[in-house]
Amino acid sequence: MQRVDVAVVGGGPAGSSAGRAAAAEGADALVIEKGVPRADREGLGPDSTDAAGILDYWVDIMDLDVPIPEHVKLRELSGADFIGPNASVEMDETGIDASYPNFGFTFQRARMDDWLRERAEDAGAEYRVGTGVREVESDLTGSPTHRLTLKDGTEVEADYLILADGPQRTITGQVLEPLLPDGQYDGLASTKANHIAYQEYREFPKELLETDRLKFWWGHMPGHTAYPWVFPNDGQVARVGLTMPIGLDLDTVENREEYALLRPDDERVPAGKEYISRLLEHAYPDYDESDFPLLEDRGKAKGTETYPISSTRPIESPTAANIAVVGGAMGATSAFHEGGDHVAIRSGKEAGRLAGLGALRAYNYEWKRAIGEEVRRNVVLADMVRDYGPSDWDRVFGLASAMQPDEGGRTDWLDAIRAGPGALKLFGQYQWGKFQVRDGGYCQVREDDYSL
Repeated sequence: MQRVDVAVVGGGPAGSSAGRAAAAEGADALVIEKGVPRADREGLGPDSTDAAGILDYWVDIMDLDVPIPEHVKLRELSGADFIGPNASVEMDETGIDASYPNFGFTFQRARMDDWLRERAEDAGAEYRVGTGVREVESDLTGSPTHRLTLKDGTEVEADYLILADGPQRTITGQVLEPLLPDGQYDGLASTKANHIAYQEYREFPKELLETDRLKFWWGHMPGHTAYPWVFPNDGQVARVGLTMPIGLDLDTVENREEYALLRPDDERVPAGKEYISRLLEHAYPDYDESDFPLLEDRGKAKGTETYPISSTRPIESPTAANIAVVGGAMGATSAFHEGGDHVAIRSGKEAGRLAGLGALRAYNYEWKRAIGEEVRRNVVLADMVRDYGPSDWDRVFGLASAMQPDEGGRTDWLDAIRAGPGALKLFGQYQWGKFQVRDGGYCQVREDDYSL
């Protein structure tokens, strides 16, 4: 049996960051990653997926200590466009103070993961790829310890356990469900808590691709925080994709005819591939789909990727059991802003640092201090738009265009007042929503819920 101070389940952005931080504090840290193949990676690596990119203030949230290497980046960004059925909004500033000079950047997923792994190994952590965790047994009598049995039969004993296995929570569920009251874990099941995302790597005609802007289409497909996108990569390559709830029943969708990407004869929600075909036809009506060839040497397999994105409501961790949950497994990443590598990296860093110091009991406080405002913002915005239809998005984008921010890119009460009653009501709704989930009220599981 291998004996370590800190065992990390999952080697994605959160897990690698946890392993690095624990090792940097002098702990014996082991990161365990089952490993999956990708068309754009030679060896096995984490099952993480290319996301929108990194915004300017996300760089500060990650708190990486060093700049992200240029070879990881693909495009510097100048802004994002939010496109409704009949109204749109251009965002050229995030409105949040940031040290990064541009709006943000897109990056290559495998290179980012490999760089984070190298950082963990350089700090002294062991990164073991090619076998996953089969089961975890925790002894919570006295000083807690955890015994992990890997799929290759290896056993590992650790004082601290960091769960970074992503939004599907394969091992996280096995560990947490016995610690929660009967039925409470059901709300964290992947089919209930997550959204599903799908994207394709397409080559665009030169005259169409804006290589420095992200594009999102809201109100074009049904579902809570459901939207398609186009994200620029290198050259004329862009990722065309979408996110949508799992198991949406079209019979429950009101005013189906208002959604541009639905058809009258649809009996069920279209598959991701079909949605993308319809988006290209809708957004670029003068072109054929053949003008956007699929690049089969990109992404996970044959130019496509399917992956879960966790809910916007995170969970606290049972730190008295020497357990921390980070990144997608804790629900900190969000379908509302298409992922969340920044909160995954930072939550992993905080958990690893505290475990390495033997002070994990402070984790729930420290992750809220580090990423709580970002999470609270996403929770409130997602709740506000939960029942929006196409006309609601047009209304909101019209109001947003009327609310001119101050020189720092922020919107305040004076901006809302100047924009009129509708904008004032919208801004007030947002502020009231933030107040209602203050002090960690945005968490769907609190530490006191666990039975230890």
